[in-house]
Amino acid sequence: MNTSPIVSKVWSFCTTLRDDGVGYGDYLEQLTYLIFLKMADEYAKPPYDRDVGIPAEYNWQSLKSKRGAELEGHYVTLLRELGTKKGMLGQIFTKAQNKIQDPAKLNRLINMVDETEWVTMGADIKGDIYENLLERNAEDTKSGAGQYFTPRALIHAMVECVRPEPGKLIADPACGTGGFFLAAYDFITNPDNFNLDKSKKAFLKHEAFHGNEIVANTRRLCLMNMFLHNIGEIDGGAPISPKDSLVADAGNRFDYVLANPPFGKKSSMSFTNEEGEQERDDLTYNRQDFWATTSNKQLNFVQHIRTMLKTSGRAAVVVPDNVLFEGGAGETIRKKLLDNTDLHTILRLPTGVFYAQGVKANVIFFDNHEASPNPWTKQVWYYDYRTNIHQTLKKKPMRYEDLVDFVNCYNPQNRHKRKATWDENDAPEGRWRSYSYEELIERDKTSLDIFWLKDKSLTDLDNLPDPDDLAEEIIENLEAGLNSFREVLAGLKQSG
Repeated sequence: MNTSPIVSKVWSFCTTLRDDGVGYGDYLEQLTYLIFLKMADEYAKPPYDRDVGIPAEYNWQSLKSKRGAELEGHYVTLLRELGTKKGMLGQIFTKAQNKIQDPAKLNRLINMVDETEWVTMGADIKGDIYENLLERNAEDTKSGAGQYFTPRALIHAMVECVRPEPGKLIADPACGTGGFFLAAYDFITNPDNFNLDKSKKAFLKHEAFHGNEIVANTRRLCLMNMFLHNIGEIDGGAPISPKDSLVADAGNRFDYVLANPPFGKKSSMSFTNEEGEQERDDLTYNRQDFWATTSNKQLNFVQHIRTMLKTSGRAAVVVPDNVLFEGGAGETIRKKLLDNTDLHTILRLPTGVFYAQGVKANVIFFDNHEASPNPWTKQVWYYDYRTNIHQTLKKKPMRYEDLVDFVNCYNPQNRHKRKATWDENDAPEGRWRSYSYEELIERDKTSLDIFWLKDKSLTDLDNLPDPDDLAEEIIENLEAGLNSFREVLAGLKQSG
């Protein structure tokens, strides 16, 4: 089935609503409520005849039967009431609000959703439609939704390297709209990778995935995205917790953790002081299982992810550059990571691939192990996909093809058999090489922030990138610098 007519219909209506000040995010939210209600209505009829827990007075038919102010009032009440229910239903409608003030347009949206039979539509088609909407929402810089959206090409490459297997538990402690879960689901259900029997399919649908997402709107989109991709049940529990995963060790252990924790260094909370003024206080999580106490959120996520893993568990995590070089707690955590896990691979990413501006990031891959007197890491393989790479979100976004060479070098089928593409004399521009544990541990602050390729823009003035690319790169670097200065200033204000 061709999804484009449905997608274009859905988007053309979004354009109409934008004139009323309803942005992509708000539109996507309302669409989520309505598609969920319509699917619940379809499940309540033959051949399914399921009770999905929606009272008759708040079901799909109750919306279709009203018009004008009566429809608007009923819709507001419906959203509030369904938000009090348990399981997936309650999580989808948590803190739900009506953002479409014109009842005539709300009625048109209801009719548009009503025209499609959602349950009988293939999961890949429903999922494609929704993922398309999420990506467009992420591209809308005003909405700020990009910070919860990891480029799908990068997720695809990370999953290809980790190769999750059926019957195993997969987690993401900051899951955004669920991109890692969907990529893992697609990988496991691909017949080229595995043949799934009935019990493995049931495990994948009901038990495999576990996530945390503290932002209610994002959690709602994640649950709907997973549900449309055939993960979870309309009348089942919610696989995504609203809790802050860093606060405590929940005690669950997983086979795989795939994550892109939120950017921004500090964890902080707002409170009102004695003078009635708003203040922010850095959050440090005092956890017995952490190697070091710090307010650096990314370092805390790295420690937390290591705790989440079974002794045979494996992780692939997007981290900003500061995790590789920051002193103090950062140095302690890097040493512990090298000693207690096998930190075997680091992929260095270019700027211009994330919706958060000015982010310099990497993907670290590590395998957990039981305690040992000897360090588990023997060597760390680096792939430099940053030096002399120019990518922009609009004109030259990252595609999976850009990362195929990395995946091949990683050698997912047997990562213990790898070959460097860099050689000091024969291949000085090779992007893939390794450093031994001894070399890394002797570096200042055990810094893992390593480059070896020459930046051509500094030497080859005849072959400069396009002016557009250069300008975007300058903006990215300035943004990264500004972010660092903001963090320094925030720290000075705190200590002052």
